[in-house]
Amino acid sequence: MNRSRSPLAVVAMACLLAVVAALLGGPAAAADARPTAVVALGDSAASGDGAGDYEPGTRGENGDWCHRSPHAYINRTGLAQQSVNLACSGADSAAVAFGGSHNTEGSQAQRLIDVATRYQVTTVVLQVGANDDAALTATGIACIAAFLDTRRPPCRDTIGPLVGGRMAATATKVEAAVRDVREAMRRAGYADNGYQLVLMSYASPVTEHAVRAQALQGCPYNKADAAWGRTTLFPALSAALAGVAQRAGARFLDMVRATEGREACSHPLPADEWQRRITVDPQALVHGGLDAVGFHLAQESFHPNAAAHAEMARCLADFVRSPAQAASCVTGPDGHNRVEAAHPAPAAA
Repeated sequence: MNRSRSPLAVVAMACLLAVVAALLGGPAAAADARPTAVVALGDSAASGDGAGDYEPGTRGENGDWCHRSPHAYINRTGLAQQSVNLACSGADSAAVAFGGSHNTEGSQAQRLIDVATRYQVTTVVLQVGANDDAALTATGIACIAAFLDTRRPPCRDTIGPLVGGRMAATATKVEAAVRDVREAMRRAGYADNGYQLVLMSYASPVTEHAVRAQALQGCPYNKADAAWGRTTLFPALSAALAGVAQRAGARFLDMVRATEGREACSHPLPADEWQRRITVDPQALVHGGLDAVGFHLAQESFHPNAAAHAEMARCLADFVRSPAQAASCVTGPDGHNRVEAAHPAPAAA
């Protein structure tokens, strides 16, 4: 005959089972059924401006010039089942942060919350700062203007003294964007150590080691100014972003030398280069209408092309899989990008 257990006996048995379960590791946690994803945030360097074949809706339609390319490095890393590109050409740190917007699109951090809810995000890559006080596009235009108008002093002389202050101001703004990226992931339920956060700097598109008469071939700037850009301007921004990464507990990938030897006008044939020369895209008029007239017609100029993005993707993937907290992407003897211990760019020859 069965005898009913006393309430105390039931409680004791439940406690015993709980202890045993704890000792054995407890019930297996439910597997996350969401697809894994890697996400890019930032500006044209991350969106894939220059890589071509831009996604419909980002080619100038209704004022959206984000120029997201399927060839962008984030889509080619193989780090996750899905890749999501939230970056937008021309974006600054404020466009990444909460409350920001650019090219008709809202805050990238805000949209990251939705992405990180729908997917199991393993890696977030942030490449931003060029359009803040660093003003890389405006600096490039100033260098071209100085070359075309010999009455103007070289851009390395007029902008060079401003670089330190500009990079410090840029770092402050990027750091604020990083805080919002962290907060977005927290709102989506992630601990700070529950994913990889990688900050990337920028590959120098110019070099003093250019072909003859490079100005007539799409690179109208002084070679001495190009040397300054390659060895001073881009490394200064990279150093500022490295400091942000260190303070934010993020990983850092220095891209200054990622297209070294294949910069714009470094070879007789553009097909052998990884950076675009001055490029005029008539398709911009097709999709963007009169809004394309002016800057947007040449928006792809001095940006990494699809071949460059393939190499950057290779290097980024190797870095994420490595234990290194910081490293550099450089072109190896085999002509491909590889990860090296972080170090500054070489001095001008």
